[in-house]
Amino acid sequence: MNWKNLSIATLFAALSLGALSAQAQDAVKSETYTYGTHLDIKKVLSSKEGTTPACSVVTSQLTYLDSTDQVHVLDYQDLSGGCHDN
Repeated sequence: MNWKNLSIATLFAALSLGALSAQAQDAVKSETYTYGTHLDIKKVLSSKEGTTPACSVVTSQLTYLDSTDQVHVLDYQDLSGGCHDN
């Protein structure tokens, strides 16, 4: 096997591992927050707010890392942006 083939094989292996880790992150099952749930949040990765033009309760979502660097997705209830005074 020559260096060119070895380099190409290594590149494809690295790209495959990156794709697997991206799929693993998408496969994280969300948890629903309830009063008293213990939250171990080291770093917030993303936040998605539920939206509606009317003032109502919506489901928002928080994606975060815990102290062991595991990804968690948390669904929680929040007031929509339509509830805030201008």
